[in-house]
Amino acid sequence: MEKSKERFSDLSLLKASENRYPTSPAEARLEAFQNIYSDRDYVITFDCPEYTSLCPVTNQPDFGHIIVRYVPDKLCVESKSLKLYLYSFRNTNTFHEESVNTILDAVVKLCKPRRAEVVGHFRPRGGIAIHVKATYGGKIDE
Repeated sequence: MEKSKERFSDLSLLKASENRYPTSPAEARLEAFQNIYSDRDYVITFDCPEYTSLCPVTNQPDFGHIIVRYVPDKLCVESKSLKLYLYSFRNTNTFHEESVNTILDAVVKLCKPRRAEVVGHFRPRGGIAIHVKATYGGKIDE
């Protein structure tokens, strides 16, 4: 049991009884925990259908569906911290292409996965839907 406590000692957001909603991705804190199955490849998928951000030109809200998939190495992304991180885009002016790449960069920086991808399916505005996929370390087989 003591070893388990040690594995999770860096997770501050999951332990918090209240949510501190960050106002920007720069303020948000992604957290990770030790992957006890680092000897094998497996895929983790986070499906976030309620993503929002603001258009950097019109300041109008943009709505999308973000999917984060990765093959972990030594660390795994803690899901509550990812939820709060994605929430932080709600008041952020960004293009869709930028937000997808920003999310991928944050995941890679945090846990250095073997492979990772972030896909954004954004709702139509002006009659055009935008779909963006950014990858790191090669393709993830389905």
